Amino acid sequence: MLKTMFCRTRRTMTTWSCALLTLLVFVGLGFVLTILLEGSQAPSYAPQLYKMQSRIRAEAHHDNKEETDNKIHTCSPRSKYVFIATHKTGTVTTSNVFQRYAIINKLAVLIPTEGNVLSWGVSPVEEDYIHTPDEQYDAMWNHFTYNKTWLRSRFPADTAYISIIREPSNQLRSATNYYYLPKLMKIKSKNPVKTFLKNPWKYKKLSEAHYAYCNVTWDPSRNFMSFDLGYPAKGAEDEERAHKYIRELETDFTLVLLLDYLDESLVLLGRLMCWELQDILYVHKNNRHYSYKTYVPSQKELANLRRWKAVDYLLFDTFNASLWRKIAEQGKDFFDEVKHFKEVNTQVNTYCSERQKGEQNLTVAASKWSSQFEVDAEFCRIIQSVVRELLQPVQKGHERGRKLLSEKVNIKALINGQPTFKYTTERENYLHMAKSSKKTKSEGKIIKKKQNINEDTKKGGG
Repeated sequence: MLKTMFCRTRRTMTTWSCALLTLLVFVGLGFVLTILLEGSQAPSYAPQLYKMQSRIRAEAHHDNKEETDNKIHTCSPRSKYVFIATHKTGTVTTSNVFQRYAIINKLAVLIPTEGNVLSWGVSPVEEDYIHTPDEQYDAMWNHFTYNKTWLRSRFPADTAYISIIREPSNQLRSATNYYYLPKLMKIKSKNPVKTFLKNPWKYKKLSEAHYAYCNVTWDPSRNFMSFDLGYPAKGAEDEERAHKYIRELETDFTLVLLLDYLDESLVLLGRLMCWELQDILYVHKNNRHYSYKTYVPSQKELANLRRWKAVDYLLFDTFNASLWRKIAEQGKDFFDEVKHFKEVNTQVNTYCSERQKGEQNLTVAASKWSSQFEVDAEFCRIIQSVVRELLQPVQKGHERGRKLLSEKVNIKALINGQPTFKYTTERENYLHMAKSSKKTKSEGKIIKKKQNINEDTKKGGG
């Protein structure tokens, strides 16, 4: 029938032409039918172009290998990052995440020559940090007053900038205890936070601390977190400037974690950085206790604090909204992963805290979000360490007597009527000279007293 139809439409075609055309039509129809039949039976596969195998440690045995192998990743792990460790925001806990990742992945890090403070108030000078041979760096996680220009001159353009903040009233309570603020502001009460919040402006002249060595005025009771992120203390009441600066921070930072939602923040960090579950585990550290730690301010006190810490509240409100906006973009299984993360983190914490010498390693099974991994003694040692313990072996041999003095020591110095210094050696020299001077004065008084006694004796004997 097909032969007759085609030949009728082409009366001029030869018999051989008709036969050849008919053959080609039948072959084509057969090919199409084969494709259709195979397509209806074959399974559907994700394009291999977009598939990246899970990062699985070579030594790990996989019970859920099929499930893990079927994970489809659309990202590669990011290994260039700067973590700005703000103050009294849980950074002793969270810095370990970034430090651990750098150690395990052998990254080139920018760290201070001594101690944990890389900068405060002003940017570091060349002698303040350990230089790599090529001046190229992958990571940083120390206390550092954010300076975009300085950092971008040392880190590549694709660096992820990360920090952490917390609800400002919680940060104030922690800072009040840690920085001797009741003594600084001469508040004598069992609950100095409650006393302060009745009228913060009453203590303004006392709470402002001037660091003469760098000509920086800082108020540890006011916009502390904003100061750490580069906003000047003198801009505390400049609303327009604050809005502009915080909009810039939103552009600069890949993610700002919230201590108040740490688990959600870290799971989001893991997704944005394409890190494994074991990379974002943590152990709580520096959990201090003081009488007013759990104090909840009244609505009136919080209103006063919102006005007093206006820039910090703007910072928190901005990145609180940003965090939940980013989480909303992650899909329906995000909170299932958070739940799984909490369970694994508790499991690892318990194992590491109770682990006995020679005990078998803990195997954490694979899940839809992570590959299987093992927790051994070395992993426990690193995750339980504080920053300075892991820094000291790296810093060994680079010490130049240039350890930065912490802002806490300088606050105490101001309370005692002493000057502030940038380096510990400068303060040590000052204290030595002061002690020598005091000793000289004391010896002078003793000599003078003896002379007076001798003179009185001579007069009595005459």
